[in-house]
Amino acid sequence: MKGLLVFLMIGLLALPVSAAELTPPQVPEYGRAYMPQDTASFSDALGELFQKAIQFLRPDWAEALKTGVSVIVIALLAAMLEPLSEQAGKCGILCGTAAICVKLLTGVNSLMSQGIQTIRQLSEYGKLLLPVMTAGLAAQGGATSAGVLYTATAFANAVLTSLMSEVFVPCVYLYLGLSAADCFLDKQVLSKTAAFLKSAISWCLKILLTVFTTYVGISGAVAGTTDAALLKTTKVTIASVVPVVGGILSDASEAVLTGAEFMKNSAGIYGILAILAIVVHPFLRTGMYYLVLQLSAAVCGIFGGKELSGLVSAFSTAMGLLLAMTAGSCMILLVSMICFLKGVG
Repeated sequence: MKGLLVFLMIGLLALPVSAAELTPPQVPEYGRAYMPQDTASFSDALGELFQKAIQFLRPDWAEALKTGVSVIVIALLAAMLEPLSEQAGKCGILCGTAAICVKLLTGVNSLMSQGIQTIRQLSEYGKLLLPVMTAGLAAQGGATSAGVLYTATAFANAVLTSLMSEVFVPCVYLYLGLSAADCFLDKQVLSKTAAFLKSAISWCLKILLTVFTTYVGISGAVAGTTDAALLKTTKVTIASVVPVVGGILSDASEAVLTGAEFMKNSAGIYGILAILAIVVHPFLRTGMYYLVLQLSAAVCGIFGGKELSGLVSAFSTAMGLLLAMTAGSCMILLVSMICFLKGVG
């Protein structure tokens, strides 16, 4: 029986496969609402995908802005108590901290759950998509490259998925708890511990993505040319928009842009659009809350109340970490797809 299975696998790999003949798996139900109707043109399909995402995002914008205004009002009311007396000021900070935590934790829980679900769905879709691309690359004579690339991608994806659900998310909640406690206890050890947790998560993400992107660069899996101005603009945008790992992702974006030529007239267009369809709404929604909380923290800091402003900033940082995890998981799959598409043609 085992001999028959091996024979069938060898026979499948021996068949001529081109990018046009590859059939990627269907996008999961979660991302189907964002998939464009026509995927023949990658640029047109990408534009349609983001248009749909923005339309679905409108209710979230209203909710995020409402949350930001509520946080500012809470901080303002707490600041109004401070001039009355020292005791009233402490009471205002305590009540403000509790009110802000109650207000923001609901949104944080929702975004964290959605982020975990998104990364898991990316991982599951990758498990279906990557073997298809691996078979295509192996059939073109790149069996060794296909195996190495598949192993690296699967490993990076599995590590990031496990770390996020089992380590990063609990650490983010602990970071928020320490930041909240530091508001009214004013203990230096709490702020230092919170800062350490933030740095630890950031460095873990950076190390994982650096190792993966370095591997892609050393292997030379992606090489090509693209418009220099477009490349520079994209790298600067990613580096400034995505917190924590923006610099690393901007470097990885070069591989995606230089490999864009291999997405034309190939089944890889569907696979890449499916990856983006899975991640686009959670990424934009998290980024929206991140920006709203950043702005809210800045406004809170204008009329005093550095404690509450720092707390809102901590929640914004938590959203930034979640944004980095989601973007990192997506970029791993996108870069891998480009590497495979270059090989299968």
